[in-house]
Amino acid sequence: MEYRTHSAAETEALGETLAAHLHGGDVVAYRGGLGMGKTAFTRGLARGLGYEGRVTSPTFTIVNEYMGRLPLFHFDMYRLGDSEELFDIGWEDYLDRGGVCAVEWSENVSDALPQDTIYVDIRREAEQDSRVITITGRDLT
Repeated sequence: MEYRTHSAAETEALGETLAAHLHGGDVVAYRGGLGMGKTAFTRGLARGLGYEGRVTSPTFTIVNEYMGRLPLFHFDMYRLGDSEELFDIGWEDYLDRGGVCAVEWSENVSDALPQDTIYVDIRREAEQDSRVITITGRDLT
């Protein structure tokens, strides 16, 4: 499905809508450059999963954890060289904890992502201040 958002608030709302379709063990993998709205989308996911606190990018910590109706593990793979480093920080343990894993810069660890990963591609429209967000993967109905 393809969506257009025109503000961070709209991007967050789309993330919140997606959260209603997520289950424990789901992986949401983001693809998109700097400043595209990955963290805004994750703020919406967190809100949709019942977390009411502040959500920030885990750029320097690699992973942030947010507790709601389902735990949300928010990863930033920008600083990882490859998926081996991901396994070193306990990726498989996070997958087994029954939460949702949201993965920024998923391209860096694509070979470690499960087959049923949900992909969220975010890109800026050339002529407008809007984002095109494409969500693909398993059936979300």
